[in-house]
Amino acid sequence: MTAFFPQLKTGLRATLVGAAMLGMAGCVAIYRNHGYVPPQDELDSIRLGADSRDAVLEKLGPPTSTGVLKDSALYYVESRMRHYGATAPKVVSREVVAVSFDARGTVSGIERYGLEDGKVVPLQRRVTSSSVEDKTFLRQLLGNLGRFNPGNMLEE
Repeated sequence: MTAFFPQLKTGLRATLVGAAMLGMAGCVAIYRNHGYVPPQDELDSIRLGADSRDAVLEKLGPPTSTGVLKDSALYYVESRMRHYGATAPKVVSREVVAVSFDARGTVSGIERYGLEDGKVVPLQRRVTSSSVEDKTFLRQLLGNLGRFNPGNMLEE
C-alpha cells in the first residue's frame, strides 16, 4: 500500500502542472491585423498633380474606404488589435493613408496618420422621448376625451 502513494503524488503533481500550463496558455495575447496600407515605395511612385484616381487605384489597389464627397479621397486603413484573455479587444496600432484629389481629379496630397494622431469621438445615442411611456392604453383613450372638438369634424 505504501508503493501506491508515490505514484499518486507523481500523478497529482503532473495534473497540477498541466492545469497551470493550460491556465497560463489562456492568458497569452492574440494579435489580429485588419485592413491594408500600401508600402512606402508604392506611395512614392504616385506623382502629385499628375496621377489620376484610376492610376492610383491601379498602383495601390482598392481602398478601405472612399471620401464622403464624390471622388474626394481614398483611405487605406490598417489596424492591429490585441485580445488578451477574457478582456475586450484593444487597438494597439492604427495607420491611415489618405490620398486626396483636387477638382480636376488628380492627386493633390498624400497624408499618413497614426493612432496617436486620432481623436476619440464619443458616440451619443439620441432618442426622442415619447409622451406615452408611462400611460396605459385606457388612460390614453380617456385623456383624449376632453380634447375632442366636433367642429373640427364638420366640413364646410
